[in-house]
Amino acid sequence: MSTTKTFALITGVTVMLSACAEQRAPSVPSTPPTLTSLATCGTVNVAQGRPARASSTENAASLDAGMAVDGNPGTRWASAWTDAEWLQVDLGSSQQICSVVLQWEAAYGQAFQIQVTDNPADASTWRTIYQTSTGTGGTQTITPTTAASGRYIRMNGLKRGTGYGYSLWEFRVYAGGTTTTLPTSDTPDFGPNVSVFDTSTPITTIQSKLDTAFNAQLRNPDAQFGDQRNVFLFKPGSYGRVFANVGFYTAIAGLGRNPDDVTINGAVNVDSGWVYGDEKNATQNFWRSAENLAVVPEGGTDRWAVSQAAPMRRVHIRGGLTMGPSNQDYGQGYSSGGFIADSKVDAQVTSGSQQQWYSRDSAFLQGWGGSNWNMVFSGVQGAPAQSFPSPAYTTLATTPVSREKPYLYVENGKYNVFVPSLRTNASGVTWPNTPGTSIPMSQFYVARPTDSAATLNQALSQGLNLFFTPGVYHLDRTLNVTRPGTVVTGIGFPTLVPDGGVNAMQVADVDGVNISSLLFDAGTVNSPALLTVGTAGAHVNHAANPISVQDVYFRIGGAVAGKSTTSLIVHSDNTLIDHIWAWRADHGKSPTGWAVNTADTGVIVNGNNVQATGLFVEHYQKYQVVWNGQGGRTIFFQNEMPYDPPTQDAWRVGARGYAAYKVADSVTTHEAWGLGAYAYFSANPSIHADRGFEVPTASGVRMHSVLTVSLGNTGSIDHVINNTGAAVPFADPAKNTAPSPVVNYP
Repeated sequence: MSTTKTFALITGVTVMLSACAEQRAPSVPSTPPTLTSLATCGTVNVAQGRPARASSTENAASLDAGMAVDGNPGTRWASAWTDAEWLQVDLGSSQQICSVVLQWEAAYGQAFQIQVTDNPADASTWRTIYQTSTGTGGTQTITPTTAASGRYIRMNGLKRGTGYGYSLWEFRVYAGGTTTTLPTSDTPDFGPNVSVFDTSTPITTIQSKLDTAFNAQLRNPDAQFGDQRNVFLFKPGSYGRVFANVGFYTAIAGLGRNPDDVTINGAVNVDSGWVYGDEKNATQNFWRSAENLAVVPEGGTDRWAVSQAAPMRRVHIRGGLTMGPSNQDYGQGYSSGGFIADSKVDAQVTSGSQQQWYSRDSAFLQGWGGSNWNMVFSGVQGAPAQSFPSPAYTTLATTPVSREKPYLYVENGKYNVFVPSLRTNASGVTWPNTPGTSIPMSQFYVARPTDSAATLNQALSQGLNLFFTPGVYHLDRTLNVTRPGTVVTGIGFPTLVPDGGVNAMQVADVDGVNISSLLFDAGTVNSPALLTVGTAGAHVNHAANPISVQDVYFRIGGAVAGKSTTSLIVHSDNTLIDHIWAWRADHGKSPTGWAVNTADTGVIVNGNNVQATGLFVEHYQKYQVVWNGQGGRTIFFQNEMPYDPPTQDAWRVGARGYAAYKVADSVTTHEAWGLGAYAYFSANPSIHADRGFEVPTASGVRMHSVLTVSLGNTGSIDHVINNTGAAVPFADPAKNTAPSPVVNYP
């Protein structure tokens, strides 16, 4: 949302030259040199006998890739006669590589790389651990120049040393070195940014810590993009008057098995009293959360006036709840949220000035009041009846597939992470006694911001889950999640920044991985993607135990001039996307602009039968969402198109802009409910978008409760979906910022 609108190696190289370096008969082996011994690394060649493949094989089948790892120095692999050739070996499991021996035949590599990965299908995940442009052939014993772990290793040729191809008698890999087992604990230290309270903690101490964290943000425009991170955890019990103002990068949570195990008497509050200047609204209340506790609100009603990336999960409000700012107190104007799940509210819920809201699998015991543009409910007991567009309620009795996010709890003095079970056609809360699996914290590596990507990958290679403590993590390589059922989560908005243009995280195409509670913040060198789920082209049925991406946020710019072509790419079938915000920044501590913080697309879905519940995607420079997979479902979508196209042709040549939500022409089955696309072309109000939504004409493609809005009549969207739906803004000035709805399409 806008700040301007009111409503809203050291290398050891031993060289032995072959006597026949100038010429060779490519298919006739020459005599191999003697392999030097290794005394400082493991003595087992972990590549021997492992599956190998190559970009090409020259002529005879006897020169195939396997000959380089068969342990026989009289057989070899030979490639075609081009520079861009490679030999790859599957080591069977991730290995800590400490030495590589290349035993060249006469045809050697003058320039080449040694690279490792855990996912060879994604070219972007290969990490270079050694590179040279001055290779001279013979036998080369290589020590990696950087930490080296991976399941797959390859020699990647860049330039041949002769007129022939590349030829290796032996490609040997040795593992071991200084690898140590990373420590774990059931009673970990979560670091200086986490405060843990119990009922013996004086209320004055609790209140002081809460106030100190929040007051540091008052009237501070840079607080939105700062490095401060604050987590307040409450052990089971009841706490006397606590008034918790929840600010940026702040999480407040209970540590019980059920929300009612922790009771806050007072408030868990979000309003806009922090905002600088004369204009106060809640459209910037991002990056905060409340989870797994009960609130007895002072005065009878709790306030949660938030916008994007501010979930309320597993909360019991023993009174009323309003999502709107307090006009009486502050004149705070609009809010632009939001998301609530697995929560119960005893009295009425009111939306106030919220422009849109999504509620999932909850219980509102005295119902819901209020609407603006797009209020969506699935599996909510007490939800209003379907009535879109007037009032703008879209209601599904159940959520087709859902799984609640993992959460931290403490029992008998030890910490655990609970992973709730998958539900189908769900309605209402999961608690008490939420079905699922408890994982002791000793099965997690508790990460600190000082940890390197190599350390985090080592933890994953050890079979550990990852638990990120609050802070900013700089990654010089991709984090590779390859084990089925791995949980990668955190507290306090841990922020992953890819450096040097790497992808921040890659998830293998396996069952049951859960990625949650993370903020991916693009670095200043363009990354192809920030999070990639699955393997391109793979279609494996994961319906019984899908991969989940929950409360995961993506930011392109704002803190720095970040760049990433795409934020989230989903290849895996049946993936659950449950509340994400992908945001190309329209404002920030760092300058933003059309050529500054660049990003094409927020979300690309290639997997089949993927479901998104709570999809917030904003300001990308091409399509915001591209859905290529069959059988997709989206329940609730909120979008603002980019604010800053300087001209019509700068945005798109040959058409007037990009739709916010694009379903590929090849798709025959797709269904979505409650989708809004908004225009606010503040850099050039003459800009038009042809349409908000673009879908193929097919009987299995159905869209329900779809709308467009021109915010403040600043820029135009000519149709809602394809060529259907009235243009915004309307000619009638009385309809300023009024939505243009389409109830069903086709």
